[in-house]
Amino acid sequence: MTSAERERAVAYLAETRDNWARTARGLSGTQLQFRPSPGSWSVGECIEHIVVVESFVLSSMEKVVQGAPDPPKSSAHQGPDEALIQRIASRATRVQAPERIVPTGRWPHDQLLGEFEAARKRTSGFTASTNAQLRQHFFPHPMFGDLNCYQWLLLIGAHGERHRAQAEEVLASPDFPRAAAPV
Repeated sequence: MTSAERERAVAYLAETRDNWARTARGLSGTQLQFRPSPGSWSVGECIEHIVVVESFVLSSMEKVVQGAPDPPKSSAHQGPDEALIQRIASRATRVQAPERIVPTGRWPHDQLLGEFEAARKRTSGFTASTNAQLRQHFFPHPMFGDLNCYQWLLLIGAHGERHRAQAEEVLASPDFPRAAAPV
């Protein structure tokens, strides 16, 4: 990872963390639990899902970079990084999450943002300190094929943005409980 790539990834992770803080901070338990329709996710479920995915991806990256780099290999995504970010963040195509990363109420509502902050702090710390050649270490994404670990860092932020947009849709629902009510 070049110094410019590191700077870009650290800044993007911070930006997407701050976006979530603005969206979710101050929401009550009732607001975090609200689902606009059966089968849709609440804001709290979006946050839980992000934490689970981010923790899994970071753990996978930490394991992968302990192995030997694979310089002759190339990413399944052959466009610029910004195109990958846009593709992942876009809600134009809906995707069904695999069962292992579906929200299940792993944490109480009052701990969700703390869990998100902790996961993002771990990811940001890894990004700021790793000396691994992230562009030369790969692991597969279920839809996009093999991505290099630098792309996975960008995916973490873009995935968060995708679900933040989903949370914004929940907040905009006409039935969303505007007044904070106790859980």
